Amino acid sequence: MTISSFARFGIAVTIASACLASAIGSAKADDAMDTQIEAMRKALSKYEDPYVAVRDLYLSTVGCVHFDGAKMEGHMHYPKGGMGIHFVNLTIQGPPDPLKPNVLLYEPVDGKLKLVGVEWLVPLAFAKERPTLLGHPFQGPMEGHEPLIPKGFHHYDLHAWLFKDNPLGMFSPTNPNVTCEDADFNIMAMPTKLVAQP
Repeated sequence: MTISSFARFGIAVTIASACLASAIGSAKADDAMDTQIEAMRKALSKYEDPYVAVRDLYLSTVGCVHFDGAKMEGHMHYPKGGMGIHFVNLTIQGPPDPLKPNVLLYEPVDGKLKLVGVEWLVPLAFAKERPTLLGHPFQGPMEGHEPLIPKGFHHYDLHAWLFKDNPLGMFSPTNPNVTCEDADFNIMAMPTKLVAQP
């Protein structure tokens, strides 16, 4: 082996080692994320019973929210799909806690409520910068979601579809697999207006 070919071999080994280290680091990060998500799913599975949610002060906003995928300048983009019925706990405040979401999301199915996801809300007044959770930045800031949340409630939010697969991804704001067809109060919501960051 010549000196130049030996040098090229050394460079190739160095590059391969760096790629392998990067892949191992990425795999470890993915494993850590999966472990955290599974811990969240386990801790929040008690809310599969909506009566337990109500006892823990998660109160229903009644309307089942879904979006048609329309885009509007200066507004959030919600891909076509549902969010479901929001059960909101107004007593949960402060930085986002993975095990204490502010909102539980239920899909009405055959006259029953099925837990499909959760949501964290952070009021803009209490956020000096965009919050993140599990490495995912919150969306917004935006106005409140009328008619369920007053327009003046400016906030960031993040959804996680812990209990129903979402082809758009775990942290997408909507889930095309969630439907409001069986809901008593079906709300086709308009995209929420974005507001300036502080």
